Amino acid sequence: MDSKLYEIPELRQKTGVFRNRRHAGQVLADMLHTWKDSKALVLAVPSGGLPVAVEVAGSLNLSLDVAVVSKILLPWTTEAGFGAVGFDGSVWINQGYVDVYRLDQSTVEQQTQEALGKVRRRIKLFCRDKPWSNLQHRPVIIVDDGIAAGSTLRVAVQALRNSGAVKIIVAVPTAHEESLVQIMNEIDALYCANIRSGSQFAVASAYQHWDDVDETDAQKMLVSFQKRQSTVLK
Repeated sequence: MDSKLYEIPELRQKTGVFRNRRHAGQVLADMLHTWKDSKALVLAVPSGGLPVAVEVAGSLNLSLDVAVVSKILLPWTTEAGFGAVGFDGSVWINQGYVDVYRLDQSTVEQQTQEALGKVRRRIKLFCRDKPWSNLQHRPVIIVDDGIAAGSTLRVAVQALRNSGAVKIIVAVPTAHEESLVQIMNEIDALYCANIRSGSQFAVASAYQHWDDVDETDAQKMLVSFQKRQSTVLK
């Protein structure tokens, strides 16, 4: 599909290929082996991306942090969205979804403000206002547990560009092929083990065991990893 895309061809169109997020992270780490012991920074998309990213960063001996983003949710669901907001306040709206669902401007603005509030709250939880090092001098690997519509990854890339990142790699265990095509031009490389197409797609279908990751548990994973890493570096 693209010279910037790295996949595992034998996993195309298959479901249930990962035991859990930890196993998915191990598979991704194998794909990303050339980045081992490099200056790359792994940024997890919380909360579901943290268990995957911990395995990636740990296996490759890379630093780990988070890129906080949130879907802008449709008002009648806690899952489906029509856009996303990033940690720097970047907003991306899928106008096609707005039209299909006949959302008026006040609804769009209200849902966007709710998403921005969630992002601000999660920044305090995960980042504690701690800045990253200069992103112009190190590659960034964004890790999530999968890409469906791709709105959160799209806005994460936009926010990282705004923050000065010059080399951005996306690494996900599973993704819808159409969504990959839409973000490919915005990034430098994309690693995806399990690519699927078709009208029916769910990230969870790639996993034998799937559950929601509580944000408090995700924050503890991040703190625990960073403490272990700082001990090793000493």
